[in-house]
Amino acid sequence: METNPSSTPESAASLLSPKPGTSTADPRAYPKRVKLSLVIPCYNEEKTLESCVDKVLEIRDDDLELELIIVDDCSKDASRSVAARLAERIPGLVLRHHDVNQGKGAALRTGISQATGDFVAIQDADLEYDPMDLKRLLVPLRSGEADVVLGSRFLSHGYHRVLYFWHSLGNRFLTLLSNMLTDLNLTDMETCYKVFRREVIQGIAIEENRFGFEPEVVAKIGQLRLRIYEMGISYRGRTYAEGKKIGMKDGFRALYCILKYNLHNAPWIVQFFFYIFIGGASAIVNLLLFLILLPGLGVSVAALVAFFVAAAVNYYLSVLILFRREAKWTSFTEILVFLGVVATVSVVDLYSTRFFVALGLHAVLAKAMATAIGLVLNFAGRRLLVFPEKPRADWKPQN
Repeated sequence: METNPSSTPESAASLLSPKPGTSTADPRAYPKRVKLSLVIPCYNEEKTLESCVDKVLEIRDDDLELELIIVDDCSKDASRSVAARLAERIPGLVLRHHDVNQGKGAALRTGISQATGDFVAIQDADLEYDPMDLKRLLVPLRSGEADVVLGSRFLSHGYHRVLYFWHSLGNRFLTLLSNMLTDLNLTDMETCYKVFRREVIQGIAIEENRFGFEPEVVAKIGQLRLRIYEMGISYRGRTYAEGKKIGMKDGFRALYCILKYNLHNAPWIVQFFFYIFIGGASAIVNLLLFLILLPGLGVSVAALVAFFVAAAVNYYLSVLILFRREAKWTSFTEILVFLGVVATVSVVDLYSTRFFVALGLHAVLAKAMATAIGLVLNFAGRRLLVFPEKPRADWKPQN
């Protein structure tokens, strides 16, 4: 069963437009009543879904209208039936269903696309978060001061269930790494409670299907240089026996997503640090292939073949992880520029290898030294010529 609200919300953009005759500092400058769209992703939450929705409904008042959007991600329990009953008794509740389990990110992508409110927030169905905190998170959004507000489980506010030290440590590490690349100073990047102006979140292309949504969306709002606020919230974490789903593989995926969605826009010194690992892997391929080919082909031919194979590995890893991820042989000019960089560095690699061999160094050491030189030149060529990035814009100013 699917139902949609019949009323048309006032434009979210109007929240940032003061009423005539008032200043931006005057609370009367902004509309009093607003509409919040709450996206509730659901997978096997039959025990808590109804209680969650009832608690969410308690935050409604004369100034706050709610739009509930439940997305059942092909639950194997009775969650879909529970959601259908809720849709029957709650006017305007929107219900969507995935025929195949896709993950939290996919459910959020579906739900966010259906939102019509002034603001959009995410509410997990497991009751770990207290919906009453949403009213506080809305304050800087309603006043027009913020574009995004995040609720932090690590800032002091309300009650917190004490669980899982290593999870907490992992969250702090991922937040620290994310902050290094986004230039934000968040305390809880992985928090569920993220509240957006609707046009902000609907303007972001969400790619991740599982829990990678969190680092992805933080990376993208950081790159938009929006006005981002953070506030402390309550948190009642649950155990795995109670239905907690996030695991170690999701932590590794989050790490990958932080790099994937941030590195192409990071400062060059940060990029070079991570390029060392990409270049190191390529250098190992270069060196091993050189040693394999050396007895039959000689120094010159073996060095060239090994170099070009390693260059292909380097390019693939650079596109996959580091630089402009969209650059996948998409233009003839890009290919020519890339081949020009590779050809130039290959000449340097060849002659530096021969030079060090002529000095009496062992072939392995000579190739290793030439590869180190090539590592720096390769990074410079890719960073400045093959994958150039525009400088970061400044943060969006306050009104």
